Amino acid sequence: MKYWVILAFVAIIGSLAGALIFMMKNHQGPARARKMALALGLRVALSILLFASILLAWKLGYIHPSGIQPR
Repeated sequence: MKYWVILAFVAIIGSLAGALIFMMKNHQGPARARKMALALGLRVALSILLFASILLAWKLGYIHPSGIQPR
């Protein structure tokens, strides 16, 4: 599970960096905007998938919360 979270974070940051590169390129046009939107959409999808997988792992008992205990 730990490696999945690290891999997902790297993919999310990579997608965000890809969108930044597409935004910073000099040439204008719909192709640049389409690539940037695709990279940002991929980032959102990866973030949702990461959240859902952490929630599912918690529900199945693979991971346990730690820290402040409820009263």
